[in-house]
Amino acid sequence: MKEITAECRKLVEIMDRLRGENGCPWDREQTFESLKTFLIEESYEVIEAVDKKDFDALCGELGDVQLQIVFMARIAKEKGLFTMADILRRINEKMIRRHPHVFGDETVHSTGEVLENWEKIKAKERETENGGNTVPKGFLSGIPGSLPALQVAYQIGVKTSRIGFDWNTPAEVEEKIHEEWAEMKEAEAAGDRDGLREELGDLLFTIANFARKHGIDPEDALRLSNRKFMNRFGKMEQAADVTTSSPEQLEALWQAAKAEEK
Repeated sequence: MKEITAECRKLVEIMDRLRGENGCPWDREQTFESLKTFLIEESYEVIEAVDKKDFDALCGELGDVQLQIVFMARIAKEKGLFTMADILRRINEKMIRRHPHVFGDETVHSTGEVLENWEKIKAKERETENGGNTVPKGFLSGIPGSLPALQVAYQIGVKTSRIGFDWNTPAEVEEKIHEEWAEMKEAEAAGDRDGLREELGDLLFTIANFARKHGIDPEDALRLSNRKFMNRFGKMEQAADVTTSSPEQLEALWQAAKAEEK
């Protein structure tokens, strides 16, 4: 524990020096807004390291994410908003508050009960003071709007399922997928572009929840499929000039790339 504390303090001190009067010009120029892109990039690099099971890379990428947190904390301190200690204090308090079955005297018997209590506690936390009146925020207000749309669809299902608003089985979701597919095809046949877009969105939303019912994150599944396609296409490019190949040649190259994976 002392080693962790020492290393955390050292990182904060490094950032203090970088942002100081005689520090690094680039670091001194950064703002909350300019760091957003770096935080997103570093987060995705963490995910990529996990997918590849490259744990040495994961160690480094987690450090890069931590750097962005310390960076923003330093900027916040300069603006008199909050400090790194405030960040740690708040998350510590939150974790203790949301685990009364560990740090308090509540008893739970399943993961489902843990998640149900979690949502109840979060609901209380969402309450805000407005002119002296306690006004609850919407149940889904905690889902970041900046998430990819497929991930938002997944999170909507995760949250609403915790209060019982959900399909009972994956088979029921599959039935809904067929229904949405039929409605999408009707819109396509009618040449209704707006309707087609709406029905396609409904289909994607339902597919995201089909994945959830099977314990699969659809964003993760799609990311892996994207990577698989890119790897196969890369092998095609190594074997031939894809820009001058015929459709039949491209299909043959694709099948050859797939065969290498078996």
